[in-house]
Amino acid sequence: MSQPTSPDASRGTNRVVFLLALSVFINYIDRSNLSIAAPLLKDELGISASQLGTLLSVFFWTYGCMQIPAGWLVDRCEVKWIFAAGFFVWSAATAITGILHGFTAWIVIRIILGIGESIAFPAYSKILGSGYFTESRRGLGNAAIMAGLSLGPAVGILVGGNVVGRFGWRPFFLVLGFGSLLWLVPWVAWMPSGTTPTAPTLAPKVRIFDIFRERSAWGTCVGQICINYGLYFLVAWLPFYLVRARNLSMNQMARVGGLIFLFSAAAALLTGKVSERWIAAGTSVSRVRKTLLGGGMTGLGVALAAAAIAPDHEFGWALAIAGICVGVNGANCWAVTQRLAGPRISGRWTGVQNFVGNFGGAFAPAITGFLLNRFGHFYWPFLIAAVFSWIGALAWVFVVGPIEPVAWEERIGREDFGTSGSEATGTAGP
Repeated sequence: MSQPTSPDASRGTNRVVFLLALSVFINYIDRSNLSIAAPLLKDELGISASQLGTLLSVFFWTYGCMQIPAGWLVDRCEVKWIFAAGFFVWSAATAITGILHGFTAWIVIRIILGIGESIAFPAYSKILGSGYFTESRRGLGNAAIMAGLSLGPAVGILVGGNVVGRFGWRPFFLVLGFGSLLWLVPWVAWMPSGTTPTAPTLAPKVRIFDIFRERSAWGTCVGQICINYGLYFLVAWLPFYLVRARNLSMNQMARVGGLIFLFSAAAALLTGKVSERWIAAGTSVSRVRKTLLGGGMTGLGVALAAAAIAPDHEFGWALAIAGICVGVNGANCWAVTQRLAGPRISGRWTGVQNFVGNFGGAFAPAITGFLLNRFGHFYWPFLIAAVFSWIGALAWVFVVGPIEPVAWEERIGREDFGTSGSEATGTAGP
């Protein structure tokens, strides 16, 4: 499979990276918009706090459970069109949300939103893990996606609250959903077909259990649980923490919270560029990725622990460092998966990793709420998030083995694989 070496081809990959980053930016606004509208929604629909909690959580359970089927799908079919279909489903679901009134209807539409968005990360890994992107360019590609992920909550906190307060939550959902559909126009025009291998004779031979037999898969899954725990802890509880525990006004909360995620986006882009140049200079992929992930996860744990005990005039610096470390981790974790799995299995491995990893994201808000009810302060929630970060550092550095493409033919057996050894290893780029 040809790789983009000419200026025109490089411009083509840059366009694709831009659209992927824009899509995850939209993705994270769509999945968090219910939190922004929650106070108004609760009063208008007359639902209880437990019902609101159900609405907030049903998306994540559906999204997590659909990761493995989504990974199988993007490995079997042309990812350009599968991703377009998923994007259409989640954008349409967002728009339709703005006209619904009943609690049951909301549950259904949140389930549909989770199904649509479940395609995203397996598709990202499939595209960036293909021969269309060399190893040296995956760092910046993953960093751009992480930057879009961080900018989603930043814009949601900075802008979304003001928009909902001025115009109401229904217009917010309608405009966001229908406006997002415009993304499909450049996607269809710029994303080439046939750049991501599907190989129906190969992909079915590598089963989910074959992935779980890999020690490195366990390392990436544990590492992803720990990344998601810290990320969703901040996404779900940071505004509440800033207002209730640090006594900031809503405007101050918007500025501080937004800046933390802006720091994350900037750190992701910078780290992606650094990793590209580091690898191009001849340093091994394993050393680059493990150094950045080990340092980022360790630093995140230190910053979260410091934020729990820092005085009011210093805690902001600790949270800023935490945001930077979130960006560093996000810019590298999926690049590890893409190289390990190879271009033909990257969607499926990502689905497995994101399925397991989302347990960390799903439980972080619930554990934090329980601890707040039990102890009445944020010390233990921050400390537990820090411990998860340190466990994640150990998983990425020591449990994940050498970050080289898995030789699936040797693992499963040549007679089972039915393809040549060079193709089976899934090596993508130098």
